[in-house]
Order: sequence, then structure tokens, then C-alpha cells
Amino acid sequence: MSELTFYTNPMSRGRVVRWMLEELAIPYHTEVMAFGPEMKSTDYLAINPMGKVPAIRHGDTVVTEVAAICAYLADRFPEKQLAPAANSPERGPYYRWLFFMAGPFEMATSARAYDWRIDDSNVQAVGSDRLDDVIRTLEQALSRGPYICGEQFTAADVLVSSYLWWETMQKNLPPNEVFQNYVDRMESRPAAKRANQLDDELAEQMNAATA
Repeated sequence: MSELTFYTNPMSRGRVVRWMLEELAIPYHTEVMAFGPEMKSTDYLAINPMGKVPAIRHGDTVVTEVAAICAYLADRFPEKQLAPAANSPERGPYYRWLFFMAGPFEMATSARAYDWRIDDSNVQAVGSDRLDDVIRTLEQALSRGPYICGEQFTAADVLVSSYLWWETMQKNLPPNEVFQNYVDRMESRPAAKRANQLDDELAEQMNAATA
């Protein structure tokens, strides 16, 4: 098996990929990147020219962007059953929700966080629609089954749950019982708990080193 290297910072979207890796239960090596000059170093820019985390290197393959990493890992390790089968009717919804979170959801919540204007003058042009529409769309999807794709836990749940948790904590989403119940169920998974513990410990170590 090719060695997998995970580039991350415990206070970043790398936490989503950490959870995905723990769900897979595969060996991987972690490279911790500090925000600032280290992420913009020549060596790291050869991995991700954007100078951002997370990223993974799996043999000769480099993947950046959280949704892309989760999708790649689910497909690369099909025996872990973290994606619907390619010929499954759930494959379409699986792709839909992965990219819904990476696109409309993140756009709409970022607009709320930074007071970017989405209104009648531009709503047809932006990729997200209004935040209320994004919330309603997710509520409807999560009311249909235990997971975002129905009866199977997938990489899409890792992404959806992580982003809902973060944006609720940041108060970019109002309190929502459907979202909270879903996040609580996902966060109770053993892999989610292991991932949080690993990143919390890593954050403490980094804070202590800079104190």
C-alpha cells in the first residue's frame, strides 16, 4: 500500500479529513503545518500552490480541497464502504451533498460571517442562494433518514456534519434541532471521537510550544 501523508493544522478544515482518515482506519503520516510562512514555503507550495491545508499525498497522487479529499479516499478504499456503489441510486445524492457543502453551503455561511451581500440584486448570479434557502434544503434532506444519503453512512456525512457543527458554533447558523440531532449522532461515532481527541491534543501541543 502506498504511504499516505496528511498535511494539516488542528485548527483548520483538516479536522474533517482527520475524521475521514479515522473512519478508514488506514495507516497515515501527519505533517503539521503552522499558519503563516510555513504554509507558503517552497516545499509546501509544491504540494498545494494555494498554500493552504488540508492536503494529502498518496503515493504519487496529491489531492487538495476537503470535499475532493473525502471523495478520493472513499473511492480509493471501497472496502470501507464510505461511498455508495458506483451503480447505486444513492451515488447521485452522495455527489450532490459533497459538493453542496463545498459550494452553496460554504458560500452562504461565509456571506453571513463576513457580511457579504446576497439579495435580490445578485442572488441569481451567486452560487448559493440565500442562507435561509440553504438551511431549508438541508433540513429537508436530513429529515428523510439517519444519514444524508439515507440508510448508509458515507464520506458526505463527514463533510455535512463537520460543516454544520462549525458554522453553528460560529453562530453563522441559527440553533436548529434537526441539525443538532444529526450532528450529535455523527459526533458519537468512535472515529469522530478519536479524530477530535487527536486534533485537540495536537492543538494543545502547538499552543504549549508557542507559549
